[in-house]
Amino acid sequence: MASPLVECVPNFSEGRDPQTLGALRTALTSVPGVRLLDVQSDASHHRSVFTFVAHPEAALEAAFRAMQTATTRIDLTRHQGEHPRMGATDVVPFIPVRDVSMEECVALAKRLGERAGRELGIPVFLYAKAAQRPERERLPDIRKGEFEGLRDRIGSDPAVDPDYGPKRIHPTAGATAIGARPFLVAYNIYLDTTDVAVAKAIAKKIRTSGGGLPAVQASGFEVDGLAQVSMNLLDIDVTPPVTVFAAVEREAGQRRVGIVRSELVGLIPERGILSAGAAHLKLADAADHLLEARIRAAEGPSLDGWLDELAGPSPVPGGGSAAALAGSLAGALVAMVARLTIGRKAYAAVEARAREALERGEALRLELRHLVQVDAEAYNRVSDAYKVPKDAPGRSAKIDGALLAAAEPPLAVARAAAEVGRLAKEMGEIGNKNARSDAKVAEGLARAALTGAVENVRVNIASLSDPAAGQLLVEEADRLLK
Repeated sequence: MASPLVECVPNFSEGRDPQTLGALRTALTSVPGVRLLDVQSDASHHRSVFTFVAHPEAALEAAFRAMQTATTRIDLTRHQGEHPRMGATDVVPFIPVRDVSMEECVALAKRLGERAGRELGIPVFLYAKAAQRPERERLPDIRKGEFEGLRDRIGSDPAVDPDYGPKRIHPTAGATAIGARPFLVAYNIYLDTTDVAVAKAIAKKIRTSGGGLPAVQASGFEVDGLAQVSMNLLDIDVTPPVTVFAAVEREAGQRRVGIVRSELVGLIPERGILSAGAAHLKLADAADHLLEARIRAAEGPSLDGWLDELAGPSPVPGGGSAAALAGSLAGALVAMVARLTIGRKAYAAVEARAREALERGEALRLELRHLVQVDAEAYNRVSDAYKVPKDAPGRSAKIDGALLAAAEPPLAVARAAAEVGRLAKEMGEIGNKNARSDAKVAEGLARAALTGAVENVRVNIASLSDPAAGQLLVEEADRLLK
């Protein structure tokens, strides 16, 4: 099982200063496990949107560090931009991605709000799914009046008392909205006119609050000399971008105005784009025919994704799969050293042997990579066997069969790892001397793979109702280790 993952999309009131943007990036990525997916900055809006994913605890820490950086570097008393804002860190939403509930994201929002209020002296308003009051569910309602308006009201109007932090605006960093929500897509459409009144009229017509499309917030601005309909799509499964574009196009046409272009701010789930093409082509099952999706499924998870699964709370993948991966890495290094040897005049005498090592090293690398998954599947069958009711007939025999079968993949890993280790040792002796350290690493990885695999053979056989039934497997594993 993969480890829990949340998305966080902090918006900062800075879109022009590269040093401040660099400092914010550094603050976020200084937390181990944070993957920064996207940064979009807009000088006209004077705003930047960072998108990252991480384990919930890492996401919380990263968001706080970025807020801390924004508080010291962004001064709202000198900030002017098209986009409404009330804080240096204007809004911080948490979005559940994998094995995380919305309730857990709400808890993250509350913890971040309490810490930011206490340590940074920033008034914090909880919004969206984390809102403590119905009137604070919508971000525009909280941000009404922006920094300057809130500066005058907080502390004197109980209606704007923050959920956390002091009852006074931070003098330069303002206030921050922190919440939890589903995926939101920021989507802008540029009109072929400079008349902002047209954009505002269209925005009023299509947004939910004006009786328009469900789950759509919209406003009108002038950006880069063009009128822009700026929107937040709160649920693209209810109202996808293709529907919004068609509505804006229709309203613009009635006003004799065209569309120049549209843009996304931040990231969008791929179904949001796929649905547009599918709708245009009138193709009902487009997702079932995507080449790249089939390739990704065939290739399996990325290394980062697999490591996240390994670090997760599930026993699968476990030590047996990790041993196989270590062996596969060793095989890859053997192949690399061989390639660095082949074709070099200084190593002409050993080229034939290097080619043999390359061919065999590549074959072992692929075999061990396959065993990563085979070992995990074998463990799952053992787990299923143990779940059979204890009073079910044949339960013990089923468990023994699964355990014996589960000992076979690590034994195969041990055989392959032992051979990789011998190849690594040989290439370290005869191969390109500049790559001998790589051969040493390969040898160490192969030894680790062998040791780990043998231990997995032993533990499976020891769990049998009669360990003698697997004694031959243990003896072979021990011989490989010696």
